[in-house]
Amino acid sequence: MKHIVVLTGAGISAESGLQTFRDADGLWEGHDVMSVASPEGFQANPSLVFEFYNQRRRQLLEVHPNAAHLELAALESDYKVTIITQNVDDLHERAGSTNVIHLHGELLKARSIVNEHAVLPWTTDLNSGDCNPQGEQLRPHIVWFGEAVPMLDEAMAVCNTATDLIIVGTSMQVYPAAGLMHYVPEGTPTYFVDPNPNVSASQQLTVIAKPATLGVKEAIEMIKNNAG
Repeated sequence: MKHIVVLTGAGISAESGLQTFRDADGLWEGHDVMSVASPEGFQANPSLVFEFYNQRRRQLLEVHPNAAHLELAALESDYKVTIITQNVDDLHERAGSTNVIHLHGELLKARSIVNEHAVLPWTTDLNSGDCNPQGEQLRPHIVWFGEAVPMLDEAMAVCNTATDLIIVGTSMQVYPAAGLMHYVPEGTPTYFVDPNPNVSASQQLTVIAKPATLGVKEAIEMIKNNAG
């Protein structure tokens, strides 16, 4: 049976209206992104970090999955599908995808600052003084700059079993996620969906220069046609 592995990034969620909060100069409301997305930033100014993620969480609850999310979810009715995402939103799950690996954490979860495995669902604002039942302060369940990516080994193992690879909404320039495409078996048909692609087509690589909401549908049609 085919196992379609899908690598997704910010581009797929942007079409749902989810802003990146990061300006072209790498700033968020005048703050360097490292000050709101690193352990050092959290230690220096936790309230700033909480507000950054509170804003993102509030916005996430106002947007909805788009056609690309829905197409990928529907693909599960015909094939085994695993989505490996750099996104911290839950739009894949809301669209109906049941097998999603979040490389960079999840916005709608919080975890203990003492035990990274003590994770709780969290849909409201998170602030200093919010603790788990053990009395431990909670922080966003996000992989910050400088922290290990705990799901990376699992993602690599999944890529090893891919029969087809779709890359959508990510330039594949950010490591370690960018290295995942090199873990698929040699010769695996790969479909790169991006309105402004930074890669060139090859025998194995099909470039679809369209936004996610159009390009994912095209990639899926190609996979289904090739299956015949």
